[in-house]
Amino acid sequence: MTVYLLSDSSLEFPPARLARYDGLLCIGGDLTPQRLINAYKNGIFPWFSAQEPILWWSPDPRLVLYPDKINISKSLNKKIRKSYFEVTIDKAFEEVIRACSKYRGERRKSTWLVDQMVEAYINLHCLGYAHSVETWRDGRLAGGLYGVSLGRVFFGESMFSYVSDASKTALAGLCSYLKHHDFDLIDCQVTSAHLLSMGAEEISRGRFLKQLTASIKTDSLTGRWNFEGF
Repeated sequence: MTVYLLSDSSLEFPPARLARYDGLLCIGGDLTPQRLINAYKNGIFPWFSAQEPILWWSPDPRLVLYPDKINISKSLNKKIRKSYFEVTIDKAFEEVIRACSKYRGERRKSTWLVDQMVEAYINLHCLGYAHSVETWRDGRLAGGLYGVSLGRVFFGESMFSYVSDASKTALAGLCSYLKHHDFDLIDCQVTSAHLLSMGAEEISRGRFLKQLTASIKTDSLTGRWNFEGF
């Protein structure tokens, strides 16, 4: 199947349904806020390493997590009830994304969170479209996650944990916040055993795109978010 080359003069993407068998749709373009927002609105996201051009993906199936269907284990629920971690939102976005980059790099010896990706999402955060959830233990960052919010969809990008259950607590905190604000789903992008254990499920790309089209019609909740508790 064809892999499309993006135009430098246009922000348009080919339809996500035309992605290759492995989810790769197109290459090239840039990581300006306008292009990134347009990509997410169309069910497409960037994912590449430092040695590659910018690659854009729309996998099938798609992993999603409905905020009201998160699976919280008894042990994790106990930590949440006892406030083992302090949970915040948008308190340390840059620290979280750089920790995600470092964490992935240490484990995999390489990372898709190259410098230009980090800067691109920091720019989106400054514009009010990208958000982080942080968990703290004894005043130190213990874990967290970040992603992009458009309409009633949160597009999860990466998470990290220095302390056991720290990222799981961050995800539980995010789901609590999103339920309070009537979000429809979290896009988890590609399947992982960790997220499946937390209640995420695979759906077809067609079903995802249909849900996405309906969910992004709502005005985006931009600006700085504040955690309101479980």
